[in-house]
Amino acid sequence: MDRIKLIQGDITRQEVTAIVNAANTTLLGGGGVDGAIHRAAGPQLLEACRKLNGCPTGEAKITPGFRLPARYVIHTVGPVWQGGTHNEDQLLASCYRNSLHLAVEYDIPDIAFPNISTGVYGFPKEDAAQIALEEVAAFLDKHENIQEVIFVTFDRENYEIYRKLLKNS
Repeated sequence: MDRIKLIQGDITRQEVTAIVNAANTTLLGGGGVDGAIHRAAGPQLLEACRKLNGCPTGEAKITPGFRLPARYVIHTVGPVWQGGTHNEDQLLASCYRNSLHLAVEYDIPDIAFPNISTGVYGFPKEDAAQIALEEVAAFLDKHENIQEVIFVTFDRENYEIYRKLLKNS
């Protein structure tokens, strides 16, 4: 777990090689972190995303970071919470796994994740954090080339959830 870090802050300001965007299936921007990343990266990000023709839930695609400090943005589409009976856990786990696979493919040594699916998509925050940490830890066990994964929480509530889970792991 020494390669996993936690901070409370603004993911658009992180000076890492890649940040992850909790996108919607169109990849054309939206609310929350998605809108913030699109605003910070500038209009070129929207143009690059248009060429990707969307992204299915649980998958991930990559673009340049444009005006962001990060060189890349990895866009992943988290599941909408539907009570837990529609493979939401597995789809959320796939978001982390597929984002990390892209990081390996592009030789990205450090990557920052926001909270995925816990905003308007309604995924229970504790469950989402547990899935995120388990997936990342399992991936890092098998892949030495990713040196650091940073969880960037926007709010104090999510920060405390991650902090407790990391302390108990």
